[in-house]
This record gives sequence, structure tokens and C-alpha cells, in this order.
Amino acid sequence: MTTVVRFVTCDLLDDHPDKNIQVLVPSLDGKSFKSYGARQTFGGEIVTVKCFEDNSRVKELLATPGHGKVLVVDGGASMRCALMGDMIAASAVEHGWHGVVIYGCVRDVDVLRTLDLGVHALAAIPQKSHRKGIGETHIPVYFGNVTFQSGHYLYADNNGIIVTEEPLHQF
Repeated sequence: MTTVVRFVTCDLLDDHPDKNIQVLVPSLDGKSFKSYGARQTFGGEIVTVKCFEDNSRVKELLATPGHGKVLVVDGGASMRCALMGDMIAASAVEHGWHGVVIYGCVRDVDVLRTLDLGVHALAAIPQKSHRKGIGETHIPVYFGNVTFQSGHYLYADNNGIIVTEEPLHQF
């Protein structure tokens, strides 16, 4: 069952003109984010990971208690393999994560659409990544003209993605 979250990113921006809110650019170098999860609206405290064609850290983090958090993955915009599929996404749901934003690809999209998880990624590809245990966690990552930092807050819906240093809405 999909959890209903009541906010609209447009309204959050309009209602908080005094706040420093970053807005993810919808298309940068021809790369636009698409929604793949059952949750169309999601948000929470950010946890970051930077990895390139290796989803080891993504799998590890999403297997820990998420308590309403959002994992932001800087996959270097690679279009060669997926950094998350159905099994890792199911683990995220089981551990209470609200969503995942991947600057890269996902796979198993038909299953992802049935899971109570927000998922935004650049594309889908059937190729899995190779796990070598490479990646950095809890570091600032930058893409789409936004700096994502662990401990900041992300809000996503069909209008786009915004990031703030402090919460604007309760989850």
C-alpha cells in the first residue's frame, strides 16, 4: 500500500520564499529524471553515496534502518548499468526508506512501480552493476545544479526535486 504524503514542491517553494531552497534542474546535458516508484510524492532527510557502476554501498545503505530518509546516489550519470533493482528496492521498503534519487540507472522497473518507495532516476537498463565494494558515503555530491548533503532534506513529486537545509514539512 502506498503511503500518501501531502505536499507539492511548487507550494513549498511559494510558501517559503525566505528559505534557501535548491531546485534540481530538470534537464542538464540532455539528462532528465523520471519517476519509477509507486510513491509519486516523497521526501525526507538525505543520506548520500557516490559510486560509479558499483552498487555495493547502495545495497549496504538500503539494508539499514532508513526511518523515512531518502538515499541520494551520485552514479556519475552512467548509462551502462543499473545501480538499483527490485531486490535492493524491496530491502529499502522493508527498512523504512521513503525514496531513492539516482543520478544513473535502475532496472526491474515493472516491480519498482509496485513498491511503496519513491524512485527517481535518469533511465532504466537491464544490465546490473558489478560489486567491488567501491563508493563513498555521507559526502556532499553535486548534480543538476544542486549540492546534496547528508542531513539536509529532499522533497520530490511529479513537478521536480527540491533540497533544503532544514525541514519544510513533516513526514
